[in-house]
Amino acid sequence: MDKDCTIYKTTNFIGKRWTLLILLELYRGKQKQKRYSQLKNNLPGITPKILSVRLKELEKEELIIKKIDTNIFPIKCEYSLTKSGEDFIKIIKDIKKWALRWKTKNTICRNADCRECIL
Repeated sequence: MDKDCTIYKTTNFIGKRWTLLILLELYRGKQKQKRYSQLKNNLPGITPKILSVRLKELEKEELIIKKIDTNIFPIKCEYSLTKSGEDFIKIIKDIKKWALRWKTKNTICRNADCRECIL
């Protein structure tokens, strides 16, 4: 496959471990912006280095935006989904629908909207 192929380029970053879960974590709940520590606490098993690297990659791909508030100490950084990132959540929901139908019989994960998920 050609490295300039759209599918190749897209799967190159979304196929990395933790990427989809980070996007989903930014989507979940009522809070639109989340701090690094919130993401770290809500993604058990992710290392600080991997979280930092994935956040930078997602920011570079314009799926998330990082807002830095230097008016307070310590400096406050918050991450949120861009319009592109919000649109990508639809794809994650489609993956979930497919998995529930064809692959996993997870009774816990029957909530149609991942934003309302409390797990």
